[in-house]
Amino acid sequence: MGTSQSREDYITDSDYEEESESEESSQYDDAPETTSSPSSSSSQPGTKTLNSLDEVDAKLKSLKLKYPIPKNPNLKNPVKLYRHIGGNTPTAKWVVSDKITSYSFVKTQKFYGGNDSDDDEENENSDFGDGFWVLKVGSKVRAKISTDIQLKMFGDQRRVDFVSNSVWALKFPSDPEYRKFVTEFQDCLFENVHGLRATEENKVKVYGKDFIGWVKPEAADDSMWEDADDGVGKSPEYVTPVRGNRHLLEEFEELANGGVQSLALGALDNSFLVSDLGVQVYKNFNNGIHNKGVSVRFDGGSSQIGSNSTPKKAMLMRGETNMMLMSPMKEGKPHASGIKQLDIETGKIVTEWKFEKDGADITMRDITNDTKGSQLDPSESTFLGLDDNRLCQWDMRDRGGIVQNLLNGDSSVLNWNQGHQFSKGTNFQCFASTGDGSIVVGSLDGKIRLYSKTSMRQAKTAFPGLGSPITQVDVTYDGKWILGTTDTYLVLICTLFTDKDGKTKTGFGGRMGNKIPAPRLLKLTPLDSHLAGTDNKFHGGHFSWVTEGGKQERHLVATVGKFSVVWDFQQVKNSAHDCYRGQQGLKSCYCYKILLKDESIVQSRFMHDKFAVTDSPEAPLVVATPLKVSSISLSGRQ
Repeated sequence: MGTSQSREDYITDSDYEEESESEESSQYDDAPETTSSPSSSSSQPGTKTLNSLDEVDAKLKSLKLKYPIPKNPNLKNPVKLYRHIGGNTPTAKWVVSDKITSYSFVKTQKFYGGNDSDDDEENENSDFGDGFWVLKVGSKVRAKISTDIQLKMFGDQRRVDFVSNSVWALKFPSDPEYRKFVTEFQDCLFENVHGLRATEENKVKVYGKDFIGWVKPEAADDSMWEDADDGVGKSPEYVTPVRGNRHLLEEFEELANGGVQSLALGALDNSFLVSDLGVQVYKNFNNGIHNKGVSVRFDGGSSQIGSNSTPKKAMLMRGETNMMLMSPMKEGKPHASGIKQLDIETGKIVTEWKFEKDGADITMRDITNDTKGSQLDPSESTFLGLDDNRLCQWDMRDRGGIVQNLLNGDSSVLNWNQGHQFSKGTNFQCFASTGDGSIVVGSLDGKIRLYSKTSMRQAKTAFPGLGSPITQVDVTYDGKWILGTTDTYLVLICTLFTDKDGKTKTGFGGRMGNKIPAPRLLKLTPLDSHLAGTDNKFHGGHFSWVTEGGKQERHLVATVGKFSVVWDFQQVKNSAHDCYRGQQGLKSCYCYKILLKDESIVQSRFMHDKFAVTDSPEAPLVVATPLKVSSISLSGRQ
């Protein structure tokens, strides 16, 4: 279970040998370029003479003589290039790929990746024109500047790691050279993302004058992060990623019926898996969920959901006795024209609801409960809906008093209780509710908006985007913390601020002014990002589940490929945490635990806090793959 750390955290020149051609081809099969010995093309078997300077050089290199590295005072931007080989195997290690080379940032109109060195359309350190910035290191690395390369800084080592087909590390000869590189990289990233030069004026233009923490993280006020802890607990002592089963105790694993689409955890007796075939019922226990052997099939009759419209979204309601099932109209698109209400106790679809406003059919891309705990309310009759440019509350009570007749194919129309149709361009993607019914919405442009429980028309606070679409958003029960998921990182935001009267509030209840704390980023190390696979993206970031005032969520979990990644919440909030030392820009945390499964993970969610046991600080983590469901307890031992 998990992956090995593979000596990722420290590089010393004396410990790592020079990269040989045999190592490059045999120990790292996914190399971006395959090279052979310079003499291989001209020397035939049996040839004993060296016919070129290249062959002489290759022969000397093979001897690995320990001579001092010559200094080249005329070399611009000198660096030492390392490459990580062996993946997560016991033989994994860093090797020297180039003892001395140089890097440059170039702007180009095209990009082929690999070691393409065609510079005909490139302008080194250009400040003008269209195109995008690329990092070039010697002839071996050519990477587009983006969050995809997962740059990680090691200030104390004057080193950065990143991913570009392989995992690379650059070591700089001096601290000024290191800081120069990091500053230029961040400026190029800003320009690639926002299409503007990274001037102070443009940064304020993008982020807004109130968000000084986004513009200058080093000048941000982090005091709210510490105040928000309320003295609950201390940051754990470990500061490096902990992997393996030392702190992850897998209790059991069970087969699921059909391809799992979503997971609906209950806080009462049962939880549910929605698959291609139907809804499978599980019993909740302190050590996880157990299959009860009960299921509701989608092909059980005319009133059931047809097999050609498998639900992608399931939401529990009315004391967890009912489930709302939403199926997309088109494959690959989340939008739905209505929902179906399943009575869990009878196993039948009791109502089919249409989304309609002012007599016209509309769609929804997501639904959620009114509050964090409203699924436990047996009298619940309303829920929230979200579309690209709509935020609303639906009411299931039939104002006309007409009883729906499913046998005649009737569909009831949900009542638009409150909400707002925004002008085009908001591009809402996801949303979540707090314990008191406040709403947080994530957008395609990366913005995160906060709406109070009394108004859906205008956001109280709108946090600027960092350039990546928000694909999932969650919020703590008390509304103090927001977690946004993007493809390559998670963003954690503190909503607390002090108003003009000296009172501490959240951004749901008022405008936060110009002292908004800078966010924190949660990332994978370049090595783990590479192991997760280039096609795998973060999804489903969530806090652990609390529905009681005064209790604090303990962990955060997200999924990427076959990994469930868990961060300790208290550790992330600790400004003195070792991860943050020597970093420039927004603080990024790399301290997490990984659970590795045999297939891609559909969803990872913590059970309700009531199912935590004494030897674990957290309720079990439930991990659903297309064919299995696992329950894992996090050990309290550090």
